[in-house]
Amino acid sequence: MDFADFISKKAIRPQLEATDKEGAIREMVKALLDAGEIAADQFDGIVQKVLDREELGSTGIGRGVAVPHTKHPSVEKLCGAVAVSEAGVEFASLDGDPVHLLFLLVSPPDRPGDHLRALENVSRRLRDDQFCRFLRQSKTADDIWQLLEEADNNQFGA
Repeated sequence: MDFADFISKKAIRPQLEATDKEGAIREMVKALLDAGEIAADQFDGIVQKVLDREELGSTGIGRGVAVPHTKHPSVEKLCGAVAVSEAGVEFASLDGDPVHLLFLLVSPPDRPGDHLRALENVSRRLRDDQFCRFLRQSKTADDIWQLLEEADNNQFGA
């Protein structure tokens, strides 16, 4: 599964403003709303489901990366947002460090395979130091989208 299969170009936030976990999740779900990927009346429910998932254990996986995710019955297909935080977000990460790269995934409950494939793709790419460095240096949504396309075309080592 490629980034282009689930990341909405309109849901890329190159300058995340939030500095705490809930704020970052709200900002990213709002990006999906603004991109037309989720319905306005589902915003609060999706935010709550992501926060509920975080209660099970932080999706801040270390090395400045977080992959908040959930399943929600209001979405018909897997959708995702990407955000970069220059300042860093306090995310209760496994290594205790702030998060600078965030990928939010929301999928329908009846499509667990898509959800797992997307998580696997994101985590594989985020293990690539060069990809992460370029992503953190990206200043525009177009720069980030181009980087995701390059990753989809296997132009990175991971």
